[in-house]
Amino acid sequence: MSPMTRREFVQGAALAPLALQSLSLEGKAPPTDRFDIVVAGAGHNSLITAAYLAKAGYRCLVLEGRPRIGGCVKTAETTLRGFKHDTCSSAHNSIFDNPLMRDDELKLGDYGLEYIYPDPVIHRPFPDGSYITQWRDLDRTVAEFAKFSKKDAAAYRRMMADYENIAPVFDAVTFAPIGFGKSLNDRLAEHPKGKFWQRRLAMSAWDIIRDTFEDDHCRAFMLASPWSNQPAQFPMTGRTAYGPFQQQLHSRPLPKGGSGELTQSLARFIQAHDGVILTNKSVQRLIVENGKCVGVECEDGSAYRAEKAVLSTIHVKDLVNMAPRELWGDDFLDGVNTWQADYQAFETDYAMTEPPKYPVQGGTLSSVHTELMSTPERALRFAYDYAINAVDVDEPPLHVICCSIADPSRAPAGMHTVKVLGYQPYDLKEGPQHWDVIKDRVSDANLKYLRQFAPNLTDDKILARIVHSPLDIERQNPMNWHGSIHAGSTGPAQSGAMRPMPGWAQYRMPVPGLYQTGATTYPGGSVTGAPGRNAAVVMLKDFGTSIEEVLRKKA
Repeated sequence: MSPMTRREFVQGAALAPLALQSLSLEGKAPPTDRFDIVVAGAGHNSLITAAYLAKAGYRCLVLEGRPRIGGCVKTAETTLRGFKHDTCSSAHNSIFDNPLMRDDELKLGDYGLEYIYPDPVIHRPFPDGSYITQWRDLDRTVAEFAKFSKKDAAAYRRMMADYENIAPVFDAVTFAPIGFGKSLNDRLAEHPKGKFWQRRLAMSAWDIIRDTFEDDHCRAFMLASPWSNQPAQFPMTGRTAYGPFQQQLHSRPLPKGGSGELTQSLARFIQAHDGVILTNKSVQRLIVENGKCVGVECEDGSAYRAEKAVLSTIHVKDLVNMAPRELWGDDFLDGVNTWQADYQAFETDYAMTEPPKYPVQGGTLSSVHTELMSTPERALRFAYDYAINAVDVDEPPLHVICCSIADPSRAPAGMHTVKVLGYQPYDLKEGPQHWDVIKDRVSDANLKYLRQFAPNLTDDKILARIVHSPLDIERQNPMNWHGSIHAGSTGPAQSGAMRPMPGWAQYRMPVPGLYQTGATTYPGGSVTGAPGRNAAVVMLKDFGTSIEEVLRKKA
């Protein structure tokens, strides 16, 4: 299979669907109790790490506490049979700059992974009836901005060129462990526009957008298409002002059949390379002998030992409780104690007979991704809602996702899955448990607001719904600590060499023999696969080889 370009994923031969049960040996002893690597948690990052290690010839055991593998990259029939809902992530645009996909390093197409590239990319209707639609074609997108301001249309094209020029620098830093290669500052010092970008990165996204665009419709689009998990007016959020341009390059790719097809393909790869995956195996304790982590113990009393290392993707807030606290060190524990959540999510999944239909010139438009953010002022007010722990359903910011528009396999013929993703604080004044009282009312308010833009979504179009408050999102996956779908804030205190804590950003943990990957590690959450591949780079180096040497192997 030929390597992928930046814009397209060359699809490999599709395999017959692999039943979920065949990805586990639940209730059965593995063929041997000897493994080189024991992996705690089967999210996409830990599976990526395990896949590279398996390709290197290390025998891996992956333990997943829930009945299904995938973590935040999982698909399930949560409303009605036949309706495949992504339980967290849907778009995978960020992973396409990762050498895993960019260079097709593991040839996951041969293990059933196939991507769809929606067009339009994202639609943004406004309360006054106007709209901006981002299309894969740059000229067509620029024309959308020109409806409001020719100056803003030119600014969009100029920012796109700036982003394409600097993207290889960002990629080189993101997809390499801290300390492996030149730092971002060193790379910018060598770049012709390095000083420009040093200033941009230190600014707030709002400063850049406000000063670059003159029309509020264009400003609102740039502020939340996609929405950042840091307040736009905060310093050092400048890079997020360029968020729309990554998806201008890649669209917002969807794995055919559901987001979970990424993790399913990784599981197939691991199994094909002599790995074992067990579900319903919740790790509760790290086995430490002579100061080294040598295995794990599960809630059911089973224990598994690792000859080389243990790899964790358990949230650091929970991980430190799995071994004596004195082993972690005061600095690490302080980092855990001061860990901050990112914007918390509120989600309603619907099984529907129609997709949302948004009025546009000449008819209606249905888009996989739609953002509702009425004005720049509403975006700036967003942070205040969290600061005072208040639910705010006044023009709620919403991200509406209807994957079945581009991928009919997600629902029965003619039917659709619709996710309405809102943002509300986990810590209410009445306490997080109050979400169990009010979540249905908040969901109703979100739907009422959505109907202002998609009036076709009447009650008779809804077959079923399921509501997940920030508290529910944490309950269904502890990695989503306090409802944070990216595991924690990516503000300056938890970014770069500070993630998860200063001194521990290279995926090695304070307990020898223990490594960490996942959203609590550099560079953070979202479906980038960067923590997974980066952790593999570090582990392979520690084992006396390199990822380059492993990838040169033909098998």
